[in-house]
Amino acid sequence: MSTNDLIGDRIEIADLLTRFALLLDEKRWEDADTVFTDDVAVHSPRGGELCGIDKVVGFMRRSEVEGQHAQHTTTDLLVDLDGDQAAVSANSTVYYYRDGQAPHFTGGLRQHFTAARTPAGWRLREVRITPAWTREN
Repeated sequence: MSTNDLIGDRIEIADLLTRFALLLDEKRWEDADTVFTDDVAVHSPRGGELCGIDKVVGFMRRSEVEGQHAQHTTTDLLVDLDGDQAAVSANSTVYYYRDGQAPHFTGGLRQHFTAARTPAGWRLREVRITPAWTREN
């Protein structure tokens, strides 16, 4: 694989994680197929183990809190490419807030992903979320 291909893949995967954060922040559940494979597996303390895009989207819809918004910031992205698959890790800080107010709850997460190259581009096949800390503001 050429250096240009490797760089292109890394940029696409970084964009994928940004799309994931925006999906969560903007509650754009109809765009889930631009982020996840159909057979995605998500492991998190809140949802347990969810398998399949429909179950993941259903859980996200049910988890919405009236009037509450979230802002995910993703940092320290590390991508280990292996052909059409990549092991990806990142830190994320999530701020929960209400319109015009400072955050009332903040959490730090460690995230591990398996990304897969699909005909439509890179998608998340597996997501593992581990809370590192929380703070009520």
